Amino acid sequence: MQIHLVRSRILFHHGADTACGYSENEVKIKAIEPIAVSLPMHKPVTMAGETVARADNMLIRIASDDGVVGWGEAAAAPTMTGETVPGMIAAAGYLAPPLLGRPADDFAAAAAAMDAAMYGNTGAKAAIEMALHDLVARAAGRPLYALFGAKRRSRIPVLAVLGSSDEAAGLAEAHERWAAGYRAFKIKVGLSAPEADAARTRAVCALLKRSAAAGGEACLVSADANQGFGIDAALRYVAALGDCPLDFFEQPVRAHDLDGMARVAAAARVPIGADEGIHSLADIERHHARRAAAGVSLKAIKLGGLRAVHAACRLCDRLGMKVNLSCKTGESSIASAAALQLAATVPALAWGLTLTSHGLAEDVTAAPLRIEAGHAVVPDRPGLGIEVDERRVRQEVSARRVA
Repeated sequence: MQIHLVRSRILFHHGADTACGYSENEVKIKAIEPIAVSLPMHKPVTMAGETVARADNMLIRIASDDGVVGWGEAAAAPTMTGETVPGMIAAAGYLAPPLLGRPADDFAAAAAAMDAAMYGNTGAKAAIEMALHDLVARAAGRPLYALFGAKRRSRIPVLAVLGSSDEAAGLAEAHERWAAGYRAFKIKVGLSAPEADAARTRAVCALLKRSAAAGGEACLVSADANQGFGIDAALRYVAALGDCPLDFFEQPVRAHDLDGMARVAAAARVPIGADEGIHSLADIERHHARRAAAGVSLKAIKLGGLRAVHAACRLCDRLGMKVNLSCKTGESSIASAAALQLAATVPALAWGLTLTSHGLAEDVTAAPLRIEAGHAVVPDRPGLGIEVDERRVRQEVSARRVA
């Protein structure tokens, strides 16, 4: 196993003799452990402003007082959340102690306690909250989605990311992914001149839409600039798209440039989506009010947890905004399984589901989350539905720990 782990174990433990004031029948939080991992990618993923060559993530292991274990995860995202792995490990030192001894299923109280202990740090909070959901669902013998309501969908198409800046390579990659069963796609732009990116987008989109029409199938095609354009460049890109039947264009300009987003949205023939600019329900409402986005991409690390993402999905449903659920590039089967479980229950998922664990050369489970024919099936097993290979993880921790 080639997983590289660094500075990995800081265990926060609730002593058996500590009075906590809760009933004996409750599943209580016994210990919280952050684990830093560096996971190899199959190949580097390049997007505007960032290339991910290795996945630097923090895992969270939470144990209950009766020995049940839940897992959570958050990727380092210095350009999205401002968090790095060392920072998240340090944040766990502030966030864990107020949770020890509490009922694991009081998610609202856990979120309030973490917010009271530390401002921001939404990735670290999301990893802890994710682990609590896995723990509670496992203790109840139920899949994680059951904590959010009825399952609305069981087999979900996964977005294939098309990252080549060369048109011929992009067409070849799109054809390959279509043949493999993918029916949802995201074309990375903001890597070249706007007109060149638009030409590549038109060519790839035309290929995929023709393939869909020939087979009588639905096909979702989007583009994502990852903040890579300035306003003028974004306007040139959407103008050069012409009548391209793109389903949405994500985050054309800087995350918090609401004026710029609104200008691009007003000029574009395709719906505009917001990603890096969405960190709260208020951000969604602001984009909606300014007509700066027709939909959003939601990540647990941006909003602080699964509950917040679910609430954001409900808000978008009320506002008539589209939703894409997404993991950060390089998140393992833990975070990907959490996104999949959540995707089973949200009101609508018009802009698809983006999972990233299949981009890893090594995962933290011996049986990684499977994507077959471009789709993921929601597991009905307890918790996240995947099993972390803890023995192998701890062997790597012992072998590679650094001072």
